[in-house]
Amino acid sequence: MTGSGADAGIDGADARDADARTDAVTLDSKLQNVLGGRTATALAKAFGVATVGDLLSHYPRRYARRGELTALSQLPVDENVTIVAEVLEVRERSMKARRGSILEVKISDGKGILTLTFFNQAWRSRELSPGVRGIFAGKVSDYRGNLQLAHPDYQLFDAESDAAPLDATAARRWAEAPIPIYPATGTVASWQVQKSIEILLDSLGAVPDPIPDDLRTERGLLAHGSALEKIHRPESDTDWDAARDTLRFTEAFVLQCALVQQHTVLRERHTTPRVPVPGGFLERFDAALPFRLTADQNTVGSEIARDIAQGSPMNRLVQGEVGSGKTVVALRAMLAVADSGGQAALLAPTEVLAGQHLRSIVATLGPDLAAELMPVLLTGQLPVADRRRALLRMVSGQARIVIGTHALLGESVSFFDLGLVVVDEQHRFGVDQREALRLKGAIPPHVLVLTATPIPRTIAMTVFGDLDVSTIAMLPAGRAGIESFVVPLADKPNWALRVWDRLAEELALGRQAFVVCPAIAPKEPEQGETIEGATIGPGAAAADAGAPTSVEVLLEELKRKPALASARIAPLHGRMTSELKDQTMRAFAAGEIDVLVATTVIEVGVDVANASAMVVMDADRFGVSQLHQLRGRVGRGEVPGLCLLVTSAEAGSLARERVEAVAATLDGFELAQVDLELRQEGDVLGSIQSGGRSSLRLLRVATDGDIIAEARARAQRLIGGDPALRSVPALQEAVRRRLDDSERASLSKG
Repeated sequence: MTGSGADAGIDGADARDADARTDAVTLDSKLQNVLGGRTATALAKAFGVATVGDLLSHYPRRYARRGELTALSQLPVDENVTIVAEVLEVRERSMKARRGSILEVKISDGKGILTLTFFNQAWRSRELSPGVRGIFAGKVSDYRGNLQLAHPDYQLFDAESDAAPLDATAARRWAEAPIPIYPATGTVASWQVQKSIEILLDSLGAVPDPIPDDLRTERGLLAHGSALEKIHRPESDTDWDAARDTLRFTEAFVLQCALVQQHTVLRERHTTPRVPVPGGFLERFDAALPFRLTADQNTVGSEIARDIAQGSPMNRLVQGEVGSGKTVVALRAMLAVADSGGQAALLAPTEVLAGQHLRSIVATLGPDLAAELMPVLLTGQLPVADRRRALLRMVSGQARIVIGTHALLGESVSFFDLGLVVVDEQHRFGVDQREALRLKGAIPPHVLVLTATPIPRTIAMTVFGDLDVSTIAMLPAGRAGIESFVVPLADKPNWALRVWDRLAEELALGRQAFVVCPAIAPKEPEQGETIEGATIGPGAAAADAGAPTSVEVLLEELKRKPALASARIAPLHGRMTSELKDQTMRAFAAGEIDVLVATTVIEVGVDVANASAMVVMDADRFGVSQLHQLRGRVGRGEVPGLCLLVTSAEAGSLARERVEAVAATLDGFELAQVDLELRQEGDVLGSIQSGGRSSLRLLRVATDGDIIAEARARAQRLIGGDPALRSVPALQEAVRRRLDDSERASLSKG
């Protein structure tokens, strides 16, 4: 093969020289020792790889053939692509504005045509002659309505080394042999990755197999070294297909072994058992509870009670539908800890939610229990005197229940006997923050993590595999339910006016409403939020076309609408002071405000039974689970809920599909699966759990649930009898390789 690409820093001579200096090459060998420093640096910058194993895990994203011409009709503009095509025409012309020439090369797949342009490189016409086929890579741009690649890299099917053999059978095999196409960047092309990987494979010694022999035989898997060879250098589709099957299961099995092993390590720690006492706080609370717990609440409560009564720390995730009563379950665990003389700390993501948790817990406990347990609030914006009082009650043990925000993590915060950490809305916190609170305990406290974002089973096994998972799916009796409707402004622009009339009808019945916007002010999203691209909703006064609807702009609009002339309307967003946010929420809860125009600060925990209606502006800018969370703020009492999802997304678009999926069901677990299928999982382990370089390679949680479940069962069986994996040294090494030090530390934090 011939072509360009030395400028990217990939140098075959560099790699061969390094190879000559290398002894036994293993998966842990540094790339610079095998490929040379220049090549290793380029690959590290492009893909974050450092070792031989890292690069060999950079699998092809697809396979092309010499006899196959890749479709050009739907190439994405402004994205790097790698295509297989044939040169049709080559011509050189002078530039008009300055000296020099442009070489234009037209390539085709027989249907579409793409132009390659080279400035002052006429010599390339000697390589790129009509009839030549090859692989071309670069960023697609649109020049006067025509797609082009400017200065692309290319690798031609060489007339000598890659020429089709004369023998018909050999010629067919040559034409059909898959060519790996790798994920590439603007600086490192696919074939440059391929060349480097071929050098690694030629240098690599024997590769130990992380899959136990009996399991590999039972599943019909390839040996690990053979799988690596066949996925990178297949002779047929059967080769790479079998290799992918092997490597996909291997990935699932190694990851599950890491998670199960970590779960086992966590259970080996020692802590204080927390058991309620007869006539104690928990028994008195249960006796005064004005409602019956649901079956799910009882089941999960029993699981938690069993965990915290043990001498090893609980590490449990409770996922539950919006409004399913997770807080009551957590409160009962707090009371069991208080019965044993310990304290519980509840970490909430926002001051609004922390304040509401305090008021709700005090009200639920009743005056007598509240006086004895002395719940306190600690947030970043507490007055100095209040903060000192709270800290004193915490360190003295007077406060058995502590509720707070990130302020709980401060160095000056101490506890008398921290026995239980409850993390509400776990997706709002990183593992480092959870660990900082856990370390406030003199001995390891029990940890209870709550989420109202339902997690598909495969995600739970893959991301939270080191946690025990409980589920509360049932809703308490007496909920009137919620009706959800899409307001599709792309199809029905006149419906924008009806939105506010419908809102006024709810207010006329004595009810209250939320209006949710993705931004505080024009071009200013809520803190911690990202705004997905979409067109603007019915707030026509946005700063510019396509800008998100903002609280500040829409608030003034609504005040001018005749239908809402008598409504008491107020804003709520993260830029307001803690005191003002708290005052606003108290006023809304007391019925002194009719409409809150808010950002996603009301996404979780806000509980006002009289709030019946919600309008979500630019609904397509929010994710599926976030829309479901927002919608859960209405219909929480006997008043039926109404949710209007306003979107300008076009029918058939992915953005519109997300909104329509939410409107179609109130089942959060079904929506979680839909969300997973719509967006795929991305860097599931990395982004959610550890933040390290641990993205899934071949494994897909949206489609590989059976593989993940089997891998977990096998991992549990193996580690149950061999926690240190001493019987399979190669698996021991694979687990170590899979999780670097920072990732292992993250998992150990729970």
